Amino acid sequence: MKKFFHYINNEVLLKAANLNTANISVKIIAGILISKFIAIHIGPQGMALIGNLRNFLSAIQSISISGLYNGVVKFISQVKTNADELTKTLSTVFYFGFFSSILLAFLCYYNAELINDLVFSANYNYTYVVEALSIVLPFYALNMFAFSIMNGFSKYKILLIINIISQILALLVTLLLIWQNNIDGALVAVVITPALNVLITIVGIAFRQNLMSSIRITHVSFKILNSLSPYMVMALVSAIALPIVMIIIRNYLIAEIGIKAAGYWTAMTRVSDYYLMFINSLMALYILPRFAEINSRKAFRKEVFSFYKTIMPAFAGLLIIIYFSRSLLINILFTEDFRPVEDLFGYQLLGDFIRVLSMVIAYQFLAKKMFSHFIILEVFLFVMMYFSSIYLIDIFGLKGAVMGHCLSYFMHFGIILLIFGSSLFGVLADQDMDDY
Repeated sequence: MKKFFHYINNEVLLKAANLNTANISVKIIAGILISKFIAIHIGPQGMALIGNLRNFLSAIQSISISGLYNGVVKFISQVKTNADELTKTLSTVFYFGFFSSILLAFLCYYNAELINDLVFSANYNYTYVVEALSIVLPFYALNMFAFSIMNGFSKYKILLIINIISQILALLVTLLLIWQNNIDGALVAVVITPALNVLITIVGIAFRQNLMSSIRITHVSFKILNSLSPYMVMALVSAIALPIVMIIIRNYLIAEIGIKAAGYWTAMTRVSDYYLMFINSLMALYILPRFAEINSRKAFRKEVFSFYKTIMPAFAGLLIIIYFSRSLLINILFTEDFRPVEDLFGYQLLGDFIRVLSMVIAYQFLAKKMFSHFIILEVFLFVMMYFSSIYLIDIFGLKGAVMGHCLSYFMHFGIILLIFGSSLFGVLADQDMDDY
């Protein structure tokens, strides 16, 4: 326990304070202001359409960089002192990402009408938004490439500054477009604001000009690409499956109950995103690197239960406060038109609590490179989320969507406990003290 608190005090909180807290705070404030503007100027209908576009954009952006980001950061941090390996890594990632993003941009542009029907349905014609999205995709991929380089070289301070500036600029552009063009402005803002992060690219290239000169197609290494492939697959499964499932559920709500109901559910998921940002940041800073270090079941068990005993009670307290303040939160974040969202808080908050309990243990999949376990469990989660949500929506209406969310994570947590049951609750033999 002492080690846990020492690490939290000297590593996690210091890093979070210096690197993440300001960034996350700006992101949350920007999200709240944008949500309020959408609620005032567009209403629940617009919230639903914007939710679908955000989910689709999230998935398509991940595909455009082939899920390479986390793997690239890890590889660069490992080989940054080896000029030859660093050159191969950067060249491989740059050209693979560049060609995949260009190919995807063409596919999106020339299939804009089909994508429009899938994302917005044939009742709405926002083909021009999809075309705009396809144009900015390569910029997004280039931004993420520069971002991963600086992250891999631990240039956290400049990343933080650029992120904050970009978010503030994106906020101003979004509010202006919503104010001038309502739903059209909001949809355009969703797809063009990621391109405003071109500041990251410019600064990154200027900061590492010597690296850019060494990026050549002749240095592309399929061996490195093969080494990155597990990270790519894991990232793509998570980044694509969840947004697609959410689009399907939202479209089902629109078809069966109405677009306003879909807007209420989207509003609830946005509230969820706000408070999960901090807990996700804390887990990424502490749990993943710590799990990568430990090599015994005893240490693994100790870390999991230490987190449960120290962090989870505080998180539970936060969720309780949110639940009893939900009426006030709706007034702050949205408008009276969103009052039905109040009925969705209970199951959403409970599901998110179980989700965090599950995620703490699931980080072991990543830390110990249990790729197949991770992918199978993620696919199971999203399949369960789809079927349970559709089934419960048919029975309970709008509330069925958050009930499906809650049930899915209960089942997800149950399976994870079965997988790691012996490590967490079993009798530890002598070898468990040393080897995991």
